[in-house]
Parts: sequence; C-alpha cells; structure tokens
Amino acid sequence: MTTFYLIRHGQTDWNAEGRWQGSADIPLNAAGREQAERLAARLLAQRTCFDAIYSSDLQRAWETATVVAGMLGNAPEPLPALREIDVGAWSGLTHREVKARFPDLLARFESGEDIPRGGGETFGQLYNRVVGAAERLAIERSGQTLALVTHGGPVRALLLHAARGLVGALPRPLHIGNTALSVIVRETTGWRILAVNDMLHLDAASQAPDMMDAQRDDAERA
Repeated sequence: MTTFYLIRHGQTDWNAEGRWQGSADIPLNAAGREQAERLAARLLAQRTCFDAIYSSDLQRAWETATVVAGMLGNAPEPLPALREIDVGAWSGLTHREVKARFPDLLARFESGEDIPRGGGETFGQLYNRVVGAAERLAIERSGQTLALVTHGGPVRALLLHAARGLVGALPRPLHIGNTALSVIVRETTGWRILAVNDMLHLDAASQAPDMMDAQRDDAERA
C-alpha cells in the first residue's frame, strides 16, 4: 500500500483576482504563505511523517512544499510532472476576459469538450502525465507515505483516477481549496480515497475565495 497526501499550493495574487494561472510561475502571496504555515503546523501536530515530499517545480507549489518540508524535517524533491495544466493564451486572464477574447473556444470548453485550454493542454493530457507519475511512484515507493504538493488540476486528476467506477465517490463540483489536503491510497486491488479537500487548518478568514460560479466548472484551474 502506498499513501499519497495531495496538497494544493497556497494562495497567489492571481488566485485572489480570479485569473487563470496554468503553467505561469506565480509566487505565493502573504495569505498563501500563512496558509502553508498553518498546514505545516497541523501536519506536525498530527505527527504526520512522509517518506518523501514531491513538488511541482512552479514556485507557488515549491514554496508551499518548502514550508511543509522545513517543519517536518524533509527536503522536497522537484517533479515537473506535477505542474498545473498549461492554459496557453488564457494565462493571466479572468473568466470575463477569456469570454471576451475567445468566446467560441470558451463556449466549447464550457459545453464539456476537452479542448486545449487557450491552445495549451487538454485535461486528458494533464491526467495522463500526472496519473502516470503517481502510478510509477506507487511502484517505486511501495508501502511508503508520500506528499505530492501540486495544483488544483493535478489533484482533481488523481482523485478522479482513484474514484473510477465509484459512483458518488466525489462531490460535484469538485472544488480544491488552497492548501487543501486530499488523501488517496494505492493498494494491490486498486485505489481508495480517504479524504477530499480537507481545510480544517484554515479558518474562514484565511481561506482562499471559492472562484467557482454558475458559469464555469473550475475543474482545471490552478
């Protein structure tokens, strides 16, 4: 059995402003650093131990991983496969700006078509690289407990992978908050979900805003 703690990075200014980030290398803001510290303190208080901490090499994830690793006594290892989906020309834009500049493409996306976001990646491409990395780690580090510090899209991809064939296993819409914890386990018989979007270490004032609205599913947002 291999246990994966899936950790989304802390808040950035682009998160707070409702901007698509994708593979843009945006740092944490002050709120995001506080969120990472609260998460690390919670894990320490719970005596959570990781055999390894892997992180997306984008700085918002890497900064979050560094805070967690520093408090738990680990050294994070970069794993570029954990990067967020590439949203191409949508990067840095709000939903309203994307709608104004790319109305046809956005309409196809919102209809459920798995298009390359802004000319970047499809969700299927993100899914394949993230799930492939996790499956390899499950074999290479069998029996260990690993932290994957990453982004909203990769966390959703891994949860969807773990929930295959399990009707009602995940909430809809599947929102993943900044520094939220989700836990999945790879067993010989398949995957099992232990926790989804756990943000008990944050109070209402310090939580990132929920960027979802009735017009879009944020399933592939940073």
